[in-house]
Amino acid sequence: MFKNIILTGFMGVGKTCVGTRLAKDLGYTFVDTDELIEADQNLAITSIFAKFGEPYFREIEAKIIREVSQRESQVVSAGGGAVIWDRNRDAFRKAGLVVCLTARPEVIYERIKQETHRPLLQTADPLAKIRELLDSRAQFYAQADVTIDTSGKSVDDVISAIKERIKHAYC
Repeated sequence: MFKNIILTGFMGVGKTCVGTRLAKDLGYTFVDTDELIEADQNLAITSIFAKFGEPYFREIEAKIIREVSQRESQVVSAGGGAVIWDRNRDAFRKAGLVVCLTARPEVIYERIKQETHRPLLQTADPLAKIRELLDSRAQFYAQADVTIDTSGKSVDDVISAIKERIKHAYC
């Protein structure tokens, strides 16, 4: 088994839903880097962005990722933009199997359109912003060991696909 399973991908692709269930199935601990950032800063992510800006947030995120990457037997849900920094991708690669969950922009929008805690989507045209961010991050998401499109798939389907990829990694 891998030391850790790291789930990357854009917001709304299912990292938390899949990650919590996958961790339970594997007997691993589920870790959400965004939750750890909020606990570390004693602030919601939207407040961190509003008070200090994205560069500050990304520095805290990198610190949390370094800490999490030192542990084992975890399924880690990484924030959607964590992959934009080389040091985070390097830490993920060293920490375990990197699985990128994807979904079509329209699917992502439908999944998150009612949520107000997404600071990067507080814009007049969130779907256009989703497309823009997906395009700018595509090269980084593509560096994952495994990519699984969650569009139209159940959590069980996605977990089965991940487990199948893990199994093949050992054969």
